[in-house]
Amino acid sequence: MTLLTAAETYLQDFHQRQVGVTSAAFAHLPANSPADSWASSYDVLTSLVPAVDTPLSVLDLACGDGHLLGLLAARQQPRLQLLGVDMSQAELAAARAALPPSVRLLLGRGQALDVPSASVDYFVSHMALMLMDDIEQVVREMRRVLRPGGQVAAIVGRTFLLGEVNEVFMRVFNPIASTELPPLRFGDRRTGSETGWRELLDGAFAQVTFDDIDVPWSPTRAELWTALTDTYDIDRLDDDARQRLRSAFLDAVAPLQSGDGTIATGWGLRLVRARAA
Repeated sequence: MTLLTAAETYLQDFHQRQVGVTSAAFAHLPANSPADSWASSYDVLTSLVPAVDTPLSVLDLACGDGHLLGLLAARQQPRLQLLGVDMSQAELAAARAALPPSVRLLLGRGQALDVPSASVDYFVSHMALMLMDDIEQVVREMRRVLRPGGQVAAIVGRTFLLGEVNEVFMRVFNPIASTELPPLRFGDRRTGSETGWRELLDGAFAQVTFDDIDVPWSPTRAELWTALTDTYDIDRLDDDARQRLRSAFLDAVAPLQSGDGTIATGWGLRLVRARAA
């Protein structure tokens, strides 16, 4: 791979230490939109890949430990070709251990895919595109490897925590982050809005659509804090700042507990779909 950016270097280190953290967070929580419901946000993407007898190729960018590829492989479609790309050797090692040998795995970056042009029918990605540097080049690579009429489907972040918990968290997090969090920019701000995605995909892609996907969750305060420690910004705080945040957050969120000690929240995601023009 080429020289990594500062954000990529951090992400690579994080996923070396926290292998499988994304699938651990999302794979076992239900996901829903106003019209549909799925077993998880990974199942949202697998539902878009048709179960057919004809040849079909799927590329999963930032495949991590291979959870999404595993769901597709479990179909045992004889003519389904699966390819995963990730820049973390540790995540790819976990994927290799979990997936059948027929699944091809490559070390690489979205900005320079070692994949032949016009060779992919479905390009999928789960909770990764919004983190990538030079997203315009990633989009060009997406279009290059897709066959004409091929489809891209990606789950990206829409909001952080669902409900009032998000406001409470930001109220205690922002003062600490403003003085204690080392500056580091993840991705392109345009990936945070539908307008931005339309701008990025304009010309190379058509039929761009969006769906809001909610992943509801009712953790205890302790479970919620444990999940938050696996997010990038909290991971980058030093121990002292992290402990101060923990104390302030647990106190601030206590009034939101229900009678059984849980808190209604979850993750706000967005499904982005488009067809190669």
